[in-house]
Parts: sequence; structure tokens; C-alpha cells
Amino acid sequence: MFGRTIYQKIYRKIKQHDTIIIARHIGADPDALGSSLGLRDSIRKTFPHKHVYTVGCPTSKFRYMGGLDHVTEEMMEGALLIVTDTPDQKRVDGADATKFKDTIKIDHHPFIETFCKLEWIDDTASSASQMIIELINHTKLVMDQEIAGKLYMGLVSDTDRFLFQYTTPKTFRLVAKLIDDTGLDITSLYPNLYTRPLKEIKFQGFIANHLTVTEYGLAYIKITDEMVKEYGVDVATGGNLINYFNFIHEIIAWTILTEDKNNGVIRVSIRSRGPVINEAASKFGGGGHIYASGAKLANFEVGDQLIEALDEVCKQYQEETK
Repeated sequence: MFGRTIYQKIYRKIKQHDTIIIARHIGADPDALGSSLGLRDSIRKTFPHKHVYTVGCPTSKFRYMGGLDHVTEEMMEGALLIVTDTPDQKRVDGADATKFKDTIKIDHHPFIETFCKLEWIDDTASSASQMIIELINHTKLVMDQEIAGKLYMGLVSDTDRFLFQYTTPKTFRLVAKLIDDTGLDITSLYPNLYTRPLKEIKFQGFIANHLTVTEYGLAYIKITDEMVKEYGVDVATGGNLINYFNFIHEIIAWTILTEDKNNGVIRVSIRSRGPVINEAASKFGGGGHIYASGAKLANFEVGDQLIEALDEVCKQYQEETK
């Protein structure tokens, strides 16, 4: 779709600026971190004289991905902002795009809004990390084994080990080249991604035992603050476990709603094996991919409305695919 032009446009912008700030979305996952940190390290090694920083709230769960940088407002003056894995301005973590004269967005989510001067959006890409691999391959940006590891973890996490529909032949070609070119040992990366504490496994069992499954194949559970505290997990754990409920015969879409008392919201993660769910999520202020979406709601009463909307989506899907 873009040919080589978009890669060269981004590369030229990078060459033009001595200071570059790289941001990603609030509530970072491995793809957000892998794409932003991988790009940062590649630019640093390609242009050692440049000042390149990755910003955003740190997350202890994914600290193995690499450290973030402390940046002052003075350091941002005149800098280029690159935002990865983020479709809308309100979700950018650690930087205000309106305060930068030059901005770039690199994102694989369906389009929501334009907020950068140069935007590369590819919603057929498996991940933002895949797009950064592609960018490096088509420019003089450096790729080495350390950078490859960050980008691979972002890609493999967002595809759930290549299980999701967003995985394409292009994804496999890029990964094969990544391994060939750098000698990356992918098996050494998996323990960081998939080793979990026993309390999280027990919490996963609790969710499995208490899922409600509707007539039309929607599974859901509402997790209260008391449940979170009982198992000693954090409020993000339910959402992090969402992919573990794929491939259940009776379920075609599923959602986990978790009470986040500190922020006064209900955090919602939604997945699907067929029904298009992002349109329903967008009606409640959320959004995402057609088979992987999320939202933040005011309370569980609004959550019940979302559950009803998702159940209707499942009903329509069942009727259309009979």
C-alpha cells in the first residue's frame, strides 16, 4: 500500500532531528514497549550523536523489556515525537503531541483520529513491533540481536504466539528474516513472557469457574475489588489473562470486567473468535481491533449494558453463520 515511500519519509524525519522522543499508549503491553524501545535502541545505534528517549509510565510486570527514560519539558523542545501502537491522542502516555512541531504515528489499530503530521497506519499488521521490523528492514536503521529480541517479544505477544487472525504470511517472512539476520534465540525469550506466579494461575482458575456463558456464546465475568484483593493480584491481571480463554468450544466471544477502585473505573477486556466486537466497544468509549478490544466504564451498571450489546453481536453472528 505504501511501498518504500513511507519508510523513507519516516527515516528522513529521524535524520533531521537531534532529539527524538518516543511514546506509546497508556497501560503499556509488550507490543507497546517492544515497538517503542526497539525503535529507540535502533535509532541510538544508527545515530550515536542523537538524543533518543522513550517515555511513559513504567510497568514492573514488563521491566524485562528494558528501561524507560526520564525526560524534562526542556529536553522536549524542538524534538521529534514518534508515537507507536496508539490510535488516538488521549491514550498517548508521557507526551502531549500538540506541544511538538514535528510528529509521527506508527500504529496497527483501526483508524480513530489523525493527531500526528506524518501517520503510518497499517491495520493488517499483526503488531506495531512488526511495523518497526519492517521500517528497519527498508531503511539504514540498525538491527541487532538485542533490538530483535524486544521487537520479537512485542510481536509474539500481540499475536499470542501466532494464533490470532492478524498473523499473515508477511508476519512469518519478517520473523524468519529477523532470526536469520540476527541469530536470535527465540526460546530464551519465552520464560519472561509466560512464566507467572501461582496466585495468578489460581486467579485464572477462579475466573474459569465463575464465567457466565450466554445462549449465544458470550462469556463474561465481573471482578470486584474484593476478588482482586482476595487473590493478591493487581487490577490489570484479569485483562492480562483474557487470551487464556480462547478455544473454548461453547464460547465465541468473552469479556472480563474488573473494578479499579483507585481510578474509579471498570476496566474491560474483550476478545472474539468470530463476532466483530470493536464497534460495540466504541459505543461505550472504548475500541480496538475487530477481535480484540477494550474499554473503561463508569460502573458495573454500564458494564451490564456492554454485556447486552456484546451478546446481541454474538446472536447476530450465530444467525449469519448458521
